[in-house]
Amino acid sequence: MPRNQSSLISSLILVGLTGSGLGGCGVLPTGDMTTGSIATKQAAKVVQTPTRADRECLARAMYFESNRTDEDGMLAVGTVVMNRLDNPKYPGSVCEVVGQKRQFADGVLSKPVREQDRPRIEKVADLILAGERHKDVGAALHFHTAGYRFPYTNMHYVAQAGGNQFYEKTDRDGYLPAILPHAVVQTASGKLVPIQMAGLSDAPDAFATGAPRPRMPSIQATQVAYGLTLPQGVPTRYSSAPAQ
Repeated sequence: MPRNQSSLISSLILVGLTGSGLGGCGVLPTGDMTTGSIATKQAAKVVQTPTRADRECLARAMYFESNRTDEDGMLAVGTVVMNRLDNPKYPGSVCEVVGQKRQFADGVLSKPVREQDRPRIEKVADLILAGERHKDVGAALHFHTAGYRFPYTNMHYVAQAGGNQFYEKTDRDGYLPAILPHAVVQTASGKLVPIQMAGLSDAPDAFATGAPRPRMPSIQATQVAYGLTLPQGVPTRYSSAPAQ
């Protein structure tokens, strides 16, 4: 289905999920949802409740795949991880997404992290798990080191951050994929809720007592890379128009 049709359908679906959270950094919704409204009608992917290990996997992916002192770049990589978690084509937990072969940097789950960097990357990981997303990365599932060139004509670049360029892939007809509903987790009572409501499954939920959730830090806006490094024939703006 072309994106101009599928996106309209998906947008109507997402209104019930995101409300006013679509603007800015895209804080995800916080309301309870029923199994019927999500799993059946909206086809949101049900994933494993994140654990402390998932938090570590997310932090490591952001750390080793971006400029390690650049919170904006780390947030961008973390958004890709969570976009993949939303997508049925990818695994159902953060660690499984990060650990897929030939998807992220070699040793991302085993190389040492400098202890002085942990507060910074754990802060951004907590923000991601609390629902923050990089507004310019959007629904992109892919990125590569900035400055590289590839001969493909289906790479639609959307942002540059943390030494990486982020892109979506168009299909063979030149259309971008439909935006998917955010993944949800199932609670012990059977309810399906957004990930940020679940807490870490093997740790107390610090937010259940009324403590405020982390908010987005003040970071510089990303450099949007529309049309700056694109091969000829690739769309240079978000649209449902096919590649020329």
